[in-house]
Amino acid sequence: MRRLPLSPIRTGGKPTRTSDHRLEVDGLSFEVHRSNRRKTLQITVERTGALSIVAPSQAADQQLVEFVEEKLLWIHTKIEEKARLQQRAPIKEFVDGEGFLYLGKSYRLRLMENQLVDLSLRNGRFCLRKASAHRGREILVSWYTRRAQDWFERQVTEQANRMGVTVREVKVQDLGYRWGSFGSGGRVSFHWKAILLPPRIAQYVVIHELAHGLHPDHSSAFWIKVEQHLPDWRGRKSWLAENGIQVEGI
Repeated sequence: MRRLPLSPIRTGGKPTRTSDHRLEVDGLSFEVHRSNRRKTLQITVERTGALSIVAPSQAADQQLVEFVEEKLLWIHTKIEEKARLQQRAPIKEFVDGEGFLYLGKSYRLRLMENQLVDLSLRNGRFCLRKASAHRGREILVSWYTRRAQDWFERQVTEQANRMGVTVREVKVQDLGYRWGSFGSGGRVSFHWKAILLPPRIAQYVVIHELAHGLHPDHSSAFWIKVEQHLPDWRGRKSWLAENGIQVEGI
């Protein structure tokens, strides 16, 4: 389908451009998502500081611009918070004594001279074969991915039955800056880093994504479904927003 260019809109003397994909206001660039199911406007500030806005399909361009302008103070505050949190994620080193998270607990690393497997978790420590330390991140990610696959499969099986959601596949992979996603065909995916979160927070991620199996957007119906199965979801969501960055440094 051929897309026609939209005319520039000017607000406050500053040019603002809108399209089906981008919206620029006051030097900020948003990714725009339109949906026939959407009834209200919603702005999201991702962990990276990336901005997006979800809007009803019939919402006028000027309406989006005015909504963003009303939220500028909130948006800039959130961007500053995300930038500050990003600074709290030091890169891990594969040396004796370094701490690595697993299901919310930190385990110290111990380099082993003689060990048959590359990595094991025993006696409260991650034990890494010293000769494999140069591949430490690759080995640890593989270990996390296998454990996450087992953990999330069990959680999804239990919660999906309770929530009345049909899931055909559970997949663990690198999802960039998303904790999870619910795709077409009943496939739910989780970031391998989600296995580093405390179990109660990882469970929130599961409930959140399964609720998307019934409600694709973050409508009131979506949050009602989440609350039905996780009454304290607000506290868990806030914890994830404030502390999730801790797992970024691997």
